[in-house]
This record gives sequence, structure tokens and C-alpha cells, in this order.
Amino acid sequence: MFEIGSSLREARTRQGFDFTEMEFRTKVRAKYLRALEAEQFEQLPGHTYIKGFLRTYAESLGMDGQLYVDEYNSRYVVGEEQRPLRPRRVPTQSRHQRPHRESRLVVIAVTAMILLTALVIAAWKFGDTTEPKVQGVNVPSKPTAAAVAKGVSVTAVRGASFMEVRAASGARKALYRGTLERGQVKRFAAQKLTITLTSPRNVIVRVAGVRMKVPASGQLTLPRSS
Repeated sequence: MFEIGSSLREARTRQGFDFTEMEFRTKVRAKYLRALEAEQFEQLPGHTYIKGFLRTYAESLGMDGQLYVDEYNSRYVVGEEQRPLRPRRVPTQSRHQRPHRESRLVVIAVTAMILLTALVIAAWKFGDTTEPKVQGVNVPSKPTAAAVAKGVSVTAVRGASFMEVRAASGARKALYRGTLERGQVKRFAAQKLTITLTSPRNVIVRVAGVRMKVPASGQLTLPRSS
């Protein structure tokens, strides 16, 4: 047994991520990520989405998401889902009553499914007009941490910034030149680069997954990453 929340918090802080960046990486709202780290699971809608959030959060930090799901199941879910049912006696029905009874059960089951779907959607919105996004449910799977780590990534997290990226070898043509809007990510192959930013405070630069310090001047030269 291990502490789910403190383990996630330690991994996030060790890698230098804040909740704003983790919200962008996981597509899970920051208040839900805080609830996971505090193990305040009652603030989240239900077991299915909690397990989806845990898997996404852990894997975005380079850890085994299934390990966290299993730990959550063992502590919060197993006892509820495996509770033995009490047998009950079903009275014998006449032949002409059975078809009517079965049709009523079908109508009740369909109605219950519709109501459950509506309640889940309403619970997820919490007044928000955007559909909640859960990794592996309604959001395509993100690349693994190992795949993202190779190369240079530039992410606009606080606002837009004009950016120019050139190969440090002195090539005349820029690899990229334009405005990086908030939420956008640009990735470049592992090589020596010169990056110029007009709003460096709005941008996070990583080399092989390691966050680099961006000078106030907005210009930095990156060594070849491994």
C-alpha cells in the first residue's frame, strides 16, 4: 500500500510542473488534479472517472497508471463492487403475465440508462459549458513520456508569444517563425537551436523533458539533446 496523493504530488514537484501545465498536458481540470493529490475523492463524480483521472495523471508523470488504479480499487472500490447479494424468492407468474412483465423491465432499464447518462453529464459540467475530457474516454491517447522527452518542446502556457527558431549551425531559413498562441506546443528535433521569444514569461522550454530557464531577453541557445 502507498499514499496515492502524496506520491503524485512528489512526482509533479520533482519534475517542476505546476497545475496549469498539468491541466494542459492531461486535459483534466486543475481542481480535480488538486483533489487527487489531497485524496479528496468525494469531490469527483464517481469511480469510473476517478480511475481515468488517476491513470492519466500518473502516466503523464512517467509512472505506471495501472498501479494507481489498482491501489484505488483495493482501498475504495472492491468492497462496494463485490458485496454479496441477498437471494430472494421470485413468485411464480402465469404464462400470460411474463411477456408483459419482461416488456416493462426493458422500458425501465432503458429509462434508467438515459437518466444515468444525463446525471453523469450534468455532474461533470458543474456549471461549465465545456465537455469534461478524460484520457482514454473521449480524448485520444497522448504520446508516452519517453516519446515526448526526445527533442525540444516549446509550450505557451500563460499567453501568446512571437517565436523564431533557427538551427545554430547558421542556416539562413528559420525552422519556425510565427506567434505561438496560448495552449500551443511546438516540437523540434534534437539539435543545437537558437530560440528568440518576445514574451519569454509566457513560454516553457524543455530539452529532453527537462525544463530550461528562459532568460529575460527571450533569447537562448540550446545544446544538442540526447
